[in-house]
Amino acid sequence: MVANAGGPPRGSAAAAASLRRRRTAAGGGGAAAGGGASTMLQFYTDDAAGARMSPNTVLFMSIGFIAVVALLHVVGKLYVRH
Repeated sequence: MVANAGGPPRGSAAAAASLRRRRTAAGGGGAAAGGGASTMLQFYTDDAAGARMSPNTVLFMSIGFIAVVALLHVVGKLYVRH
């Protein structure tokens, strides 16, 4: 499955121009016309750059981080003498 079937390569000037055209054609009203939610949702589309993770991955990583911090607190209380 091709992520960008037939479109310009990601990161190119043509892709940026295409995205700009798409945004202005989709709704020119912006937040003043009640489009605030749609402008916020554009950060969570397939066009957004960055790593894609499932919600479960984020949940497990955050719980793991909290567990490590709690463990470090316990170790600090047990082994550090003042």
